[in-house]
Amino acid sequence: MAAGGEDPTLGGPLTPGGPPTTFGREPAPGRPATLGRPRVHLRETGSTNDRARELAAAGAPHGTLVTASAQSAGRGRQGRRWSAPAGSSLLMSLLLRSPPPLLPLIAAVAVCDVAGDEAQVKWPNDVVLPRADPARPLAKLAGILVEGRPQAGWAVLGIGLNVAVRLEELPNELRPTAATLGCSPDAIEPTLGRLLEALARRLGEPTAEILDAWRARDALYGREIAWDSGRGRAQGIDGTGRLIVALGDGGRTALDAGEVHLESVG
Repeated sequence: MAAGGEDPTLGGPLTPGGPPTTFGREPAPGRPATLGRPRVHLRETGSTNDRARELAAAGAPHGTLVTASAQSAGRGRQGRRWSAPAGSSLLMSLLLRSPPPLLPLIAAVAVCDVAGDEAQVKWPNDVVLPRADPARPLAKLAGILVEGRPQAGWAVLGIGLNVAVRLEELPNELRPTAATLGCSPDAIEPTLGRLLEALARRLGEPTAEILDAWRARDALYGREIAWDSGRGRAQGIDGTGRLIVALGDGGRTALDAGEVHLESVG
């Protein structure tokens, strides 16, 4: 693995062995830490989330960022693989100490802020773009994965965003369901900057504003969906981020987590 970027402690170049495991830079009293500093950038890694979790366990400060040009073992929820050609996606993992309970929702809204007006959120963790194809009306633009150690008071926020992906370069099975911003590779770094700014802003907003912003981007509202044990019509989220579903018998249920699938365009 080759590495390059900033030394998390001293701000100098990384050695091939990676960053040190001691961290001495803390924000000044009364001044919040800046998201994205310190930063470790890797030309290639297995998973940015795995690297960020290692740094968290070693004592890295709030706001530590791991990015990569390529990753060989990127993953989403339920162990699904995240695949993208090297140098085509924004691949990042951000360490947050004392993370808010609604972090996945906050992250999704921030990604939508950067991705544009058409971007929507498919519960629980995908950012999508609408398509004209009734068989596949939503195409995945970004994935979000939050992993952490609650007892230690930290979480790692992983985001993969297709900034410069060329759909024709993806594996055949991914092309029909993938979306891209269609930018050039040199747009990845500026996109990262805008996303960190959006995250910092959204993390400071009241819960009610986050919920309103998420609901305004809800890709499933009013659509027929199915999951492992049932089906119904999506009716938005409650105050804790659970998906509310109207059932065929007139009842309602709330889904805490899991995978849902569109049955038809509502």
